[in-house]
Amino acid sequence: MRTVDPAKYRARRGHIINTATVLFAAKGFERTTTAEICKAAGISAGNLFHYFPNKRAIFYAVFEEDTDDTDHTDATGDDEPAATKAERLAAARASDDPWTALLDTVDLLAAPATEPLVPALVMEAMIQAFRDPELEALLSRDNDEEQSTITALLRNAAAKGQIDPTLDPDGTAAWVMALIAALYTSAATDPSFSPAEQLPTLRLILQRFLRPGGADQPVSPS
Repeated sequence: MRTVDPAKYRARRGHIINTATVLFAAKGFERTTTAEICKAAGISAGNLFHYFPNKRAIFYAVFEEDTDDTDHTDATGDDEPAATKAERLAAARASDDPWTALLDTVDLLAAPATEPLVPALVMEAMIQAFRDPELEALLSRDNDEEQSTITALLRNAAAKGQIDPTLDPDGTAAWVMALIAALYTSAATDPSFSPAEQLPTLRLILQRFLRPGGADQPVSPS
């Protein structure tokens, strides 16, 4: 019986996902065909379906946690894999400095908006989620985890006197998430909008909105 090399399998699957990601971002899900994915990836249809049962499964994989199956190294260059988003959110919730952890979490969630393909993919996912309950559930789980982390950090920061204690954590977390989402929608709809240039402004808005005294508080370095 032929054995499958797990590393090669992950690499080929990741190659298909990365190739399809470019097409989905440029053309959208509906207008991208499996034939185009196969041609761009340099594989046959039979080979494609060995890794994914259909085009929608590839689209799901783009948005699943840690779909990039290539090997990662951390910032120090060590061979240890980089922390996943879920691990970083868990670490933020456990932080002794919830205000700094909150800003770091906002940076974590906003950073993908600076990548060329991501805003268009996010917009396409929102469109498809209206038609696909399974995709909507996948995206909602991810969003719920992010918002619950921000809510917890706001509650912890208020308890430590780091933010205005009169703010409702749940409602405030919804506003923080909306500000982050605006980076994606603006980047997807306005070619002149630069999310990377706007990240400091987002931090400043949060400083003035959340901190006691608002604008009187010093701005933390990025």
